[in-house]
Amino acid sequence: MSKISVLIVDDQALVRTGFSMILGAEPDIEVVGEAHNGIEALALARRLSPDVVLMDIRMPEMDGITATRKLCEDRPADPTYPRVLILTTFDLDDYVYDAIRAGASGFLLKDTPPDDLAEAVRVVAAGDALLSPSVTRQLLEEFTKTPTAPQPNAGLTDLTDREEEVLRELAKGLSNSEIAEELYVSETTVKTHVSHILTKLELRDRVQAVVVAYESGLVVPGDA
Repeated sequence: MSKISVLIVDDQALVRTGFSMILGAEPDIEVVGEAHNGIEALALARRLSPDVVLMDIRMPEMDGITATRKLCEDRPADPTYPRVLILTTFDLDDYVYDAIRAGASGFLLKDTPPDDLAEAVRVVAAGDALLSPSVTRQLLEEFTKTPTAPQPNAGLTDLTDREEEVLRELAKGLSNSEIAEELYVSETTVKTHVSHILTKLELRDRVQAVVVAYESGLVVPGDA
């Protein structure tokens, strides 16, 4: 099997070196490059086409949110575009939600244990949800405390009743297996529904589906 290719982006050399050593020690992961700011990250991502980009938020010249947005806009229709994991020092960094809206697949704390870091890379590379259910609940609750006017999404009207039900459960931070148990269906069926939801809503991954569920008013703070 081919290795999961990773690009590490952080303005601190020690952080890049540390992550590179941790991930490089994994038999199924290969660090293909390092960048110290968003501009360099974009150039390397376009040239190396990594599977996953570990992206710091606060960097000189171009921050991680801007770089994430540009990276995701570059290849919106390409299923092989790199998935972005945001790196942050704080559990609920003020910029994390903006980063997810920009197209990131989730976020990691910089003090994440080595084993968890490697597993997060594997999960995201496979196209699954990065955020654990508990983190999803915490993150979405934090950034939806202030009521805002719902932002309609035309694609929601295309969802079947079951797909809308799955989206509601997904927005509560439930994993596929938990949704399957909640709705009394198989996990394979849940995966199929999630795939249909992403296609109909024209979203990159389930993290963005959670954001749409909240922003559209389908799920409101407190439901989770």
